[in-house]
Amino acid sequence: MSSISIVCAIAHHSTMATDKSQPSVHDELVSARIRARIKAAGVRFHANDNIAAFIKEGELDALQAEVQSKLAAVLESLVIDVDSDHNTQDTAKRVAKMYLQEVFRGRYQPPPPVTEFPNIERLNELLIVGPITVRSACSHHLCPIMGKVWVGVMPNEHSNLIGLSKYARLIEWVLSRPQIQEEAVSQVADLLMQKLQPDGLALVMEADHFCMHWRGVKDIGSKMINSVMRGSFLRDADLRREFLALIRKG
Repeated sequence: MSSISIVCAIAHHSTMATDKSQPSVHDELVSARIRARIKAAGVRFHANDNIAAFIKEGELDALQAEVQSKLAAVLESLVIDVDSDHNTQDTAKRVAKMYLQEVFRGRYQPPPPVTEFPNIERLNELLIVGPITVRSACSHHLCPIMGKVWVGVMPNEHSNLIGLSKYARLIEWVLSRPQIQEEAVSQVADLLMQKLQPDGLALVMEADHFCMHWRGVKDIGSKMINSVMRGSFLRDADLRREFLALIRKG
């Protein structure tokens, strides 16, 4: 065999070995495929964003399995003997399921169906819903946030009306993501303004943050309260005072 043939054969063998070492398309992590779709669309995917539109059928189960695998690696790095410790043998599986199907499902599931009704009677008086119990987790430490939300609506003749339970479902969908309270309330306000098209919208949220109760300063008595006012609630101080006075009585 000539020296040129030998060099070509070695190069071909080297290329084949390199190709074998590269992961195939089938070996690509499902999170990478989802991330690639989101980036191609130029859409933001922060912790409190919903990415359901970019997840194909069957991929959520695969994503949960991937998260489970990585959580198992975290437990291993924490030097926990999950092979002999009966308490943690299924912890990675349980936590992965909890994240994707429960506490963070607002990232991975489409919005809940909401039937909207026309305002036939042309209602234009203050409507208040609450306190609605909410649960979330802080984006910084993934510690629980537990609290309550009050919603004030000033409808007009063109507003849509929704059932009382739908307020809770929509709010739960937004809060079931890693959040910070300031952004969570603003996201809820945007969603309800879009659904209801009212003259005004007011929200107040009061919550305990376990990133303060459980760690850090360990202050168990502090709460965070914030509000968002839109439309007539922002312009009309009397309407704002009426809303705040009524939720205090409740």
